[in-house]
Amino acid sequence: MLREPLDDLGIVAITPPPKQATRGLRGLLARLGFHPEPGRSEQRDLQLAEQLRRDEETIRQATWTRAVSVLVANQKGGVGKTPTAIITGGVLAAVRGGSVCIMEVSDDPGALMFRAEGNPNRGIGELVRDITTIGSAGQLAGYTAPQTSFASVIGTVGRRPRLTAGDVIAVAAVVDRYYGIRVMDSGNQPSSSAFQGAIDTADALIIPVFNAGDAVLEAVALLDVLRAAGGKAESLANRAIILRLTDGRPENPKVVDRVGRIIDAAEVSHVFEIPYDAHIAERGQITLAHLDPGTYRAFATASAAVVRSLQDSVR
Repeated sequence: MLREPLDDLGIVAITPPPKQATRGLRGLLARLGFHPEPGRSEQRDLQLAEQLRRDEETIRQATWTRAVSVLVANQKGGVGKTPTAIITGGVLAAVRGGSVCIMEVSDDPGALMFRAEGNPNRGIGELVRDITTIGSAGQLAGYTAPQTSFASVIGTVGRRPRLTAGDVIAVAAVVDRYYGIRVMDSGNQPSSSAFQGAIDTADALIIPVFNAGDAVLEAVALLDVLRAAGGKAESLANRAIILRLTDGRPENPKVVDRVGRIIDAAEVSHVFEIPYDAHIAERGQITLAHLDPGTYRAFATASAAVVRSLQDSVR
């Protein structure tokens, strides 16, 4: 005997609010007892709000049987890797209520701690030194910079030795005991030991690019390197998500069009446009709440795609 599925009973019991105007003259008529539909502008805003709700629901409800990790990478420097790592990790943490760690995996010190909130006393170098002594979430917290997004950042706070693959793998193992999601901000050398360690511990790959020839060619070169390596690296490349960011500098329409064609030929899983945001362009500490709403929505959509990729690849 076939039974009616019951798992959606709580959802179908929810009555969505009526779609009637709330703004302008139409809103005034609605308050007088009429039922005009929203105007074009309000309809667009309602659609954007609904898309955001769905993206955040995807992010919030996703589960795995182990900790998962996301690598942000591009061979080209200055293309937004660090802001992408901070904002993607921040969106995931804000929606899920924490349990996200954003960590630096560049062989030499990067800009992660400069762009993140806070000024901690200890970071990735000290954590590598003390890694065998970490036995609790409280101990690990002493090497992080808590963010207002509820993410935790582990970056460089002073001089440190170059990270190796062993360092990255050891830190990742400890971080994964206490956080559900690990976002890694990488350097510019895919041949480095640290980058290999990041690849070995990654489940998904985000490649940020600007609408410039050097940025997209280096992104494609990275994909070629990973695909040539085969195995897990090739799988990461084939499932990669490209973010096309805009930093406010003049863009040649012909170059932008050419970049689009190159990205199309790269055969990655998804491509998302991230609009210009003055807060990111300031090149200072990034606070999630200071982003333009359109930027937040774009990163939420991209983050939801990352989550779906993780659900497909991590069983």
